Amino acid sequence: MHKNVIITGTGSYVPTEVVTNKDFARHEFYDFDGVPFDIPHEEIAEKFKAITGIEQRRYVSDDLTASDIGALSAELAIKDAGIEREELDQIIVAHNFGDIKKGTIQTDFVPSLAARIKHYLGIVNPSCVAYDVAFGCPGWIQGLIQAESFMRSGQAKKCLIIATETLSRLLDMHDRDSMIYADGAGACVLEIREGNKKEGILSSSMASYTKDEAYYLFLGKGNLKGSDPNIKYIKMYGRKIYEFALKHVPDAMEAAMDRAGADIQDVKKIFIHQANEKLDFEVIKRFYRLYKIREIPEQIMPMSIHHLGNSSVATVPTLYDRVRKGTCEDYHHELHDGDLILFASVGAGMNINCIAYRYNES
Repeated sequence: MHKNVIITGTGSYVPTEVVTNKDFARHEFYDFDGVPFDIPHEEIAEKFKAITGIEQRRYVSDDLTASDIGALSAELAIKDAGIEREELDQIIVAHNFGDIKKGTIQTDFVPSLAARIKHYLGIVNPSCVAYDVAFGCPGWIQGLIQAESFMRSGQAKKCLIIATETLSRLLDMHDRDSMIYADGAGACVLEIREGNKKEGILSSSMASYTKDEAYYLFLGKGNLKGSDPNIKYIKMYGRKIYEFALKHVPDAMEAAMDRAGADIQDVKKIFIHQANEKLDFEVIKRFYRLYKIREIPEQIMPMSIHHLGNSSVATVPTLYDRVRKGTCEDYHHELHDGDLILFASVGAGMNINCIAYRYNES
């Protein structure tokens, strides 16, 4: 008999506010030095879409915060798993900026978002331990890896892993990169079950590069000259991140495959962080080239970035939930019992991780 750690339920929250690329036309963009870009917005938007694939993104309504939408996605995951919430041993919440109320500039995660969500869910059991994970965009996958470790050691049987972010509250609207970011939340219930075959989480890999790469993503002052230096916005060195991801993410994926003892031909789906469509395709291409394969299988990589943008930690669990339930806007994807899938991500830190997972329909 195998001791398997399996995702038994999923849920996601897609915010209601739709923001198109054209909506950014009212904002004049500047570079880091405060120099305006001397090209029409239409040209900026066209190049942006060609590189990132993003046509629109979603923002939360003014009354919601990250913990609010995290709780909404958690409710759906618990219902989907068919468990009693008081049975949960751990609640792990991946995020990077805590709760930021509309109209404020202060991030807030005291108490932790996990504690807030446990409170919102009405869970009384004190043995249900709630805590946060700050690991950049790979935070949700890291939460799965962490939960699996507790479960295999016998310290937990049922865990709730949530990813939630409201990046719209941290945007410098005079920075072209503001067009990338979005809001969203996704969650899953992870349970340990014995079975005759090995399934669920098969293996994982993870790495942190901090010598030269730690500040590729950071909080910095606005691009507009005269901006208050005490007000910080999310900033990034896009080219450096792009090159870093191409170099290191395929290796992390290969490491997870090796530890699982899996054959590349068996991979059916790759759920990769929705950061940039062009980047994601290049990463997958380089991953297959590690196995001397030039032709990438059709429909191997579901995408949600076109309509949902980059919601950081929430992209992978949201995409997985929507594919699993058949609600993804991208071309039709299906998951079948026994499918080998990969979850992979890269983000601030700079952190990378990957999970090899054998899908279970039950």
